[in-house]
Order: sequence, then structure tokens, then C-alpha cells
Amino acid sequence: MAAPVFETCHVACCANRTPNVVSWSRGGIIAFGTCNSVAFYDPQERRVVTLLNGHTGRVNAVQWVHREDCAPESHLVSGGSDNRLIVWEVQNGKVSCPCKGHAGPVCAVDAIYVKDSAILVASSASDSTVRLWLSECLHTLSFGSRFMMDVSLALLPGIRVPILACGGDNSQVHLYVQSNGQLQKALSLQGHEDWVRGVAWTSLGGELLLASCSQDCLIRVWKLCAKSGTDPRTEDDHGIIRMKEDVFEVKERDVSSEFAVSLETVLAGHENWVYGVHWQPPLYKGILQQPLSLLSASMDKTMILWAPEEGSGVWVEQVRVGEVGGNTLGFYGCQMSPDGSMIVAHAFHGALHLWCKDHDKEGEWRPGVVISGHFNAVQDLSWDPDGEFLISVGSDQTTRLFTPWRKQDETWHEISRPQIHGYDMQCLAMVGRFQFVSGADEKVLRVFQAPRTFVENFANISGTSKEKLLTCSDSANLPEGASTPALGLSNKAVFQGEILALQLCIRMFRHLGWEPPPEDHLLQNTLWPEVQKLYGHGFEMFCLASDSARMVVASACKASKVEHATILLWSTSTWRQLQTLMCHTLTVTQMAFSPNSRLLLAVSRDRTWSLWRRNLPTPEKPQFSLYAHTGKDTAVHSRIIWSCDWSPDSKYFVTSSRDKKVIFRNKLFETGVVYEQFENQRSMLLVVVRSCCESCWLCVSDFHSYLLAVGLESGRILLYRWSPGQEPAEGHDWSSCGETDISQSHSLAVKRLRWRPRTGRVGRNNNNNKKDGRPRAESEIEGESSWPQLASASADFSVKIFNINKRAL
Repeated sequence: MAAPVFETCHVACCANRTPNVVSWSRGGIIAFGTCNSVAFYDPQERRVVTLLNGHTGRVNAVQWVHREDCAPESHLVSGGSDNRLIVWEVQNGKVSCPCKGHAGPVCAVDAIYVKDSAILVASSASDSTVRLWLSECLHTLSFGSRFMMDVSLALLPGIRVPILACGGDNSQVHLYVQSNGQLQKALSLQGHEDWVRGVAWTSLGGELLLASCSQDCLIRVWKLCAKSGTDPRTEDDHGIIRMKEDVFEVKERDVSSEFAVSLETVLAGHENWVYGVHWQPPLYKGILQQPLSLLSASMDKTMILWAPEEGSGVWVEQVRVGEVGGNTLGFYGCQMSPDGSMIVAHAFHGALHLWCKDHDKEGEWRPGVVISGHFNAVQDLSWDPDGEFLISVGSDQTTRLFTPWRKQDETWHEISRPQIHGYDMQCLAMVGRFQFVSGADEKVLRVFQAPRTFVENFANISGTSKEKLLTCSDSANLPEGASTPALGLSNKAVFQGEILALQLCIRMFRHLGWEPPPEDHLLQNTLWPEVQKLYGHGFEMFCLASDSARMVVASACKASKVEHATILLWSTSTWRQLQTLMCHTLTVTQMAFSPNSRLLLAVSRDRTWSLWRRNLPTPEKPQFSLYAHTGKDTAVHSRIIWSCDWSPDSKYFVTSSRDKKVIFRNKLFETGVVYEQFENQRSMLLVVVRSCCESCWLCVSDFHSYLLAVGLESGRILLYRWSPGQEPAEGHDWSSCGETDISQSHSLAVKRLRWRPRTGRVGRNNNNNKKDGRPRAESEIEGESSWPQLASASADFSVKIFNINKRAL
């Protein structure tokens, strides 16, 4: 079997902002919905294992189908805004059973195994119905204008008849029993005073316990048990106060059974809506053991672990974890690891919060390192000049920085959130090792520079020399950190001794500098100070580019008229405007400087491209003049041009368009003058793809060939290769040499592709590459030169990094 061309190195993503979207398996894998996909995350390896792509709308609910013997699960159920349920076979990632029938987005799912290993699925949707499925829809419950927020399935003790609990906006918990093939209402449990947000069953000996949580900030635990006709508690005993019991009858195959439901306890401890409850999973040690421990998550930004006291049996708070302060909302749901040593919550902004039991200190929990990512479309990304870290911006109004944790397990992590803005982010460009320019849905460009705290912590996490980084960062003038005023958008630099409270936070973050920071530190302590604002555009920013010398930045904004479709050039030394370039009539969608910094390429919504040449005699004051461009009558592209790029040797450039064409233009450099027959079709090498092209990026495959990556609107990434000296294969200059499979592909449009500035698999330990007795350096160079890295940003909220195996092309 041939080696794959694409190898997934890292996936940065977060959970969708819905309550029932995270589920922890008995095998240790956390499954969560991220945009239209289901991600499998391994908290031990700290990486996304795989992605399941099948939904066409946002995934709102995810649930593993747990086995009674506590063995690792083989099936998973997910529900989405595409009104569908999907039962997945975990081993091969295939759809086992798609279920269609709901007329609205599915908001909650649960599933259990019944007779003959069949999977019984319950689902609730915004069409005010709850449905039971067994390959096909068995029963439909209609609640009129009411909505059921959560569902939970269990088997009644003794008779193993399915029982369904539904919690909804009428402040009641409804119980339904499947009796003689019919779904019948058994009881409605009253007590909550606001919407019931979550319900969860667990089995304890011959009884069932049902936990329900509500917007009234309370948790109620109900006990269900079989009722015997000779129950001694039925005798009158006026000296003992007993909880009221609600009794219902179940008939199955002419056998009648009675069950009683009573309130076990009411748990009060949260100060805001309680969104999720989760029982500690059972353990199998020869016999099945159910630890009596309940986890709850609330909008008050805390999770509480509840358990009964050994002596009295009274339920009390055992552990409370969460965030203190800040201006974020709380938790949507919670889960517990199979052995109860870790707990995780997902927050309103999609972030996962992990806590691990401290084995050295009894009863204490500490924050753990966990995956993070954007919670809206990722619009742009860029590598730093040395290729050591990656910065991305997105419509979630944040800028995020990712780098490998070299001293631990070589996995990628978010270590800084330089900008948390009030407008959707659109573009960025690196202008130095620790400096970048960003643009958002505003008329202003903002320049950021890393503070001393980041440089030191980056050195600790990445294993780089701290002294070397501080030397190249002008350490004498670096601020300690940054803060944002309560009603402001600008990150203000904070120098040593200015604000005592902030310094305490910075010192706290420094203490954690040997490992990636948790979410609360990313939000508060990792901002970069804003050093400059650039004014000049009349509308919202759209794209940015910087030259290889980091001396010039080009910017463009949204435009519907010629006077607004201009390109502004800025000096990175003075941050003054150098020049205004006018050519296009509509929005300039992307720009790219040639690697030798002599040419600037721009593509536009008006279906044309323009090429600007740098006038060389005055490098300190670069001036660009229009060298070549296409008009509407000579344009090859028939739709909007989305993307452009140069070959690393500056001899060729490429453009991609919504017309499904990628056009590669041939350029010859002789005696410093550029020659090209732009009207000659033979100088254009054409690639036609299956879907609209959203982005493209070029790199050198080897000394005699070029490698082109093309990102599609469908989420796929294609690789093409061209060797100028070889005869075209099958009449095509470019040959297809690989593409991402369905689990590697994005689920929505690819917004940006970027090759890492140098080859080698950053984030992978390459110290053991000694082969055949050859020196390590030679072996390492030979092996790593075959692995360029490609980063992609997508509208599906994710950032992915791929290792490309050139030997498999």
C-alpha cells in the first residue's frame, strides 16, 4: 500500500456553542461537534485523532452508545442543524444509519443497546417533537408549542424495557415507557420552576437514578425502583416522614410491573442556570460498579462534583472548579473521564476546560492542557518568518497563535491570543518575528508587537534560546504585557511597575510558562500591545500582504467604486503611507509580493489581476508602477478571482477563481527585466478543478519541479505538480498528485493556504533520524527535506497543518 501524501499534523478547533455537543467514551476519547464535523480528541495524546464529516449543518448533539460491560464503544450518534441524525461506526468512520424525519434542527440525542445489539436512539428537535429510532422512526411525540431541551434513555430494572426522560421548557420532566410496542406516558415529574436543561439516567443496583438540572439553578435527583406488592413501607407509620412516591405500571407481554419514582435530593450550589449534569461512568472490576458521583456545569462558570456523605448519605458538594472574574459567559455542559480522574466542560465560546485530579494533593484538582481553536470562520493565517509558529484570525473576533510544545510531546497548542477584538477579523500579515498587522471589519489597520512575557514563555514552550529571542526583539523597549480598557478596542502596553494587579496576573502566567496556558489565561494574560494604528481606507479591511524584506505592507478594503478599490502601501519603519495604487474597479481580494520583493500581484472581484513593479534606484523609498494587467475583454477568468501566489523563485505566479480555474502564468527573468507574452495562451498553464477555487499556494517541490496546493469551496485540498523540463502528461502541464481524504478535508470552504517557510515537520521530534550508519545531520536533512508543511484555514472554524510526503507524490 502506497504511503499517503497528506499526513495530518494538527487540527485546531473547538466545540460548537450548544449544550449537548460533547461526549466522553469509555475508551478515553472525547467526541465533540465542531461546525459540521464530529472531532475525536484524545486527552492523553493531546491531539485530534480523526474527524467525521457527514452533516451539512452544524452538529448540535453528540453521544457515544455505551456498552453495559464498559468496553470501548463502537458506535456514536450525532444530530445537527441539517435536521438529521447519523449513527456512526467508529472503527471505519462510516455512516451506519442516517435518520431523516425531523422538520427542524436536532438539539439532543441519546442511545442505548436493546435486544440483539440493536441501537435505540432518542432525539429531540426544534420542531417540538421527540422521536425514537430503530434504523427507522418508531415513535413520534409531539409537544405542540413546547420544546424538549434534553432526552435520556435507560432500561427499567428487571424487565429491561426502555424508559425515556425528556426535560423541556414547561419546567417538567416527562417519563415515557415503551410498552407492548407502544410509547406511553408514565409520569410528569414536577418541582423545577424554570426550563429543564438536562436529564441523565444511571443504574445503581436494582434502581435507576435520574438527575435533572434547570434554569432555576437547582439540580434534582429522582429515584426509580420496582414496587413490590408487599412493600413494608406501605404500612401506615405516622412517626416517619417519607417522600411522596409516584407510581406507574408497565405491561409487557401480559406481565404487569409497577415502579415508583420519588425525589431523592435537591442540590443547590450554583448561582446561575445549570445547563448540564453527568454521572460518573460505571467501572467493571469483575462486577459492574457504579460510583455515586454527579457532575454539574452552570452558566456561573463553575463545575461542581456532588456525592453523598458516607455516614449520613446526605448529598454535598465535594469539589468546585471553574473560572473567577472575567467578562465571559459560563459552561454549556460537562463530562467525566471513565476513571473519574479528569473532568471537562465546554464554554459559551466553544473552549474546552479540562481539570485533572492532583494525585499528590488529596482532594485538589488542577487545570489541564487541552485543545483550543476558533469558534467561527477562520479568515486568514500566516507563518512567522522562521516557521516556528502560526498566527490565525477569524470571524470570532480573535487572533490566535499556535506553536509546538517541544519539551513535552511535540503536539501543537495555542499559547497566546494576541488580539481579542470587537469586530470580526479578516486579514493579517507578519512584518517581523514578533510583529504583525491585522485588519477587521473596520477602517483601521492595527499593528501589534509581542511583549516580554510572551517572548520568554515562547522560549520555554518551544525550547528556543531565550537570550537569542530577546536579542532579536529589542528587549530593552519591550513592555511586560498588555491590557484592554473595559470599553476600548486597543490593547494598551503595560510596563514594569505600572499596574500591580496586572503584574500579578503576568507573574502567574510566567509560572505556567513551561506548559501551554489554559483558557482563562489565554483570555486575560496573553494579549499583545498595540503599537500603531493605520488610517486611510474608507471601508472595512479585506486583505493584507507584506514583502519578504518586511519593509512594505500593502492593504486593501471592500470597494464598489474605483476610488475605493485602491491599494495602500505602508512603510514598516515609520508606519507612514508610501503610495496609493489604483487599477481595479471592485474589491481587491488578495495580494502577494514576489519573494524577491520586486513585484506586487493583486487580484480583484472585477475578475482581473494587476502586476506592479518596484522602481529600484531608491530602495529606501520604494515606489511601484503598473507593469501589466488584464482588462475585462482580455481576462481569462470569468468569475471573481479569490487568490494568488508566486513561485519561490519569483518566475511564475498563479491565480484561482470561482470559475473553477487555476491559471499559472509563465515568466522569464533576463538581465533584470521581466518579459512575458500575456496575450499568448501558451504561456498560461491551466488547471480545471471540480469545485470553486477559494485559495491556492505554490512551493518548490524539488530543484526541477513545482508543487501547487489548491483549496476548494467543498473543503478539499488538491495537490498538483509541474516539472518545466518534462513533456506534459496526457496533454496537461500539471499533474494531480494527491488530495485530502474525507476525514482530512474541511467541511466548508478553504479560506487560506500557506506553506511553511522552510521544510521539515515542525512539531515532530526529529532527533532520531540516524540511518544506515550515516551522520545524523545528513540523514535528518535528507529526511526532513521530503516533508514540507501546509497550513489551511477554513470557514468550518478549524486550522489544520498537514505534512506533505514528497516521496509519495
